[in-house]
Amino acid sequence: METIFTKIEKGDIPSVKVYEDDICFVIMDINPVKKGHCLVISRAPYPTISSCPDEILTHLILVAKKIETRQRKVLGNQGSNIIINSDPASGQEVPHIHVHVIPRFDGDGRKHFQEHDSYADGEMAALGDKLRIS
Repeated sequence: METIFTKIEKGDIPSVKVYEDDICFVIMDINPVKKGHCLVISRAPYPTISSCPDEILTHLILVAKKIETRQRKVLGNQGSNIIINSDPASGQEVPHIHVHVIPRFDGDGRKHFQEHDSYADGEMAALGDKLRIS
C-alpha cells in the first residue's frame, strides 16, 4: 500500500530527514504543533498500532526517545508529547504507523485533552472489569 510516507521515503516528496535506519526514518513535520515536531515513521506501512508487530513498535518508541532527547538538547523544551494516533477516529490522517514527537515549552499555550468525559457512579469500575487483561 502506498502512502504519503512511502512516497517521502522513496524521495518522490521532499522532506527534512533527521534520522534513518533499516526499520524507520524520522522527518520534520511540515505542519508542526510546535517547531521541531518530528515524525518517527515505520518503513513498512502498517496502517494502525494494532497491525504493527511488537518489535517494530518497540523500535519506533526507542527512536522517539532518541529524538525527544535530541530535541531537549537542541531546543531546550521542558516537555514533550509522544503520540500515536490509530485510525481516523483518533485523528490519524495517514494510514501508516508513525509516532509524533512534539517539543513542549512552559507556557506555550497548547493544551491536549481539553474536553473530558465523566463516569456515573460505579461506571468506571464496571468498565475497568471489562477492560482488565488477565
